[in-house]
Amino acid sequence: MSAPSVSYSMTVRLEVPAGGTAVSQITTVVESSGGSVTGLDVTASGHERLRIDVTIAASSTSHADEIVAELRGIEGVALGKVSDRTFLMHLGGKIEMSSKHPIRNRDDLSMVYTPGVARVCTQIAEHPEDARRLTIKRNSVAVVTDGSAVLGLGNIGPKAALPVMEGKAALFKRFAGIDAWPICLDTQDTDTIVEIVRALAPGFAGINLEDISAPRCFEIEARLRELVDIPVFHDDQHGTAIVVLAALYNALRVVDKRIEDIRVVMSGAGAAGTAILKLLLEAGVKHAVVADIHGVVHDGREDLVGEAEGSPLRWIAENTNSEGVTGTLKDAVVGTDVFIGVSAPNVLGGTDVARMAEDAIVFALANPDPEVDPAVARETAAVVATGRSDFPNQINNVLVFPGVFRGLLDAQSRSVNDEMMLAAARALADVVLEDELNPNYIIPSVFNEKVSGAVAGAVRDAARAAGEAAVAPAPTTAAAATASDGPPA
Repeated sequence: MSAPSVSYSMTVRLEVPAGGTAVSQITTVVESSGGSVTGLDVTASGHERLRIDVTIAASSTSHADEIVAELRGIEGVALGKVSDRTFLMHLGGKIEMSSKHPIRNRDDLSMVYTPGVARVCTQIAEHPEDARRLTIKRNSVAVVTDGSAVLGLGNIGPKAALPVMEGKAALFKRFAGIDAWPICLDTQDTDTIVEIVRALAPGFAGINLEDISAPRCFEIEARLRELVDIPVFHDDQHGTAIVVLAALYNALRVVDKRIEDIRVVMSGAGAAGTAILKLLLEAGVKHAVVADIHGVVHDGREDLVGEAEGSPLRWIAENTNSEGVTGTLKDAVVGTDVFIGVSAPNVLGGTDVARMAEDAIVFALANPDPEVDPAVARETAAVVATGRSDFPNQINNVLVFPGVFRGLLDAQSRSVNDEMMLAAARALADVVLEDELNPNYIIPSVFNEKVSGAVAGAVRDAARAAGEAAVAPAPTTAAAATASDGPPA
């Protein structure tokens, strides 16, 4: 059974006798059932009875049901309301829109809306660049999905994807002060998605594509980057790639190896895997091999003969594996310095990790079950990272996407490119100071207050250096001059 997790946390209301051992029995029953009591609050008390709210972490929905059944069986205990804390947090949605200005009287109404708003509309119609000063555009990102590749859930559609997009918007606000808006599209047609996003782009300063399946995600992103004058960033690809590279920079510092010298084997050739590979090559990796479900990707593989020119898999075959490695993933990892997995659980074992080079680095990022058991990998690897929060060195996209967009918005950037992503990775790595660095701390916590600012500053500077930042126009009216052009306070 998996360890208890806050994701399956519930609060159970119980009435118990005021005297005797009922309270201790509750704790015993929960723990003997494999759960964990994380809170116990007396909410009402009398001479004869107590009302207790017990907060319990379980390992799954069925496990939670089993614990509740066991509690119901305790003599003298009356079971009341059972609340799933995760569902309660999502009740009615996790985000809301609020006005920045109170509307207290007719004067306020006349300035916020008609007739005063017409002056501002006219100003923007005559000077479109003022939209960034005078509307929410300057600090807004659209989080766009079609629900075709949600987390580990797959193609669950736009309605079921909305809780994830809401969560993404909440993280944008929490870590970078950005107003992000969930947009879930009821279509999985590439042309339709491109046209819809193109049409809604004027209201935003950036587009965050999310949970769109490969290979469509590659085409959608590429076409939108050609069509719109704001940055388009597919977080499943590039957010993952930036954090992986940052973690690799620091892992190499731990084992004292150079990025130009290492041999990397990757498991997974989908959206994340392809983006990671491209960024690693940009960062200086010279020896890389990729394996997918059919084995090592190489030019001579039979199923690649009919692969379209320019397709992601064909690109991988043409830009990696210069030594012509063939066979399986297990064959390929022998003697390599770094393994990066963005594929499926348990594709490697401890013996495979032991056959890697000395001071090996293992990033097993499949969730919830990694490509190799992290505890087993640690027996022989020097550094291990996962995508999970219950192991050290969590590779988590929230470390970068808020800061990346904060930097892009602050620079009024028209695009996002490899130089900006490399700068973000280096800045994230540098948050970990030399005296903090060790095999179990190669990447900072998502709650490290330095992270978002460091990433944002690096991206902003890179955008300006690349000439991608918009030149701030001179205010055309006194009204425009008084509007702030920087990030919100």
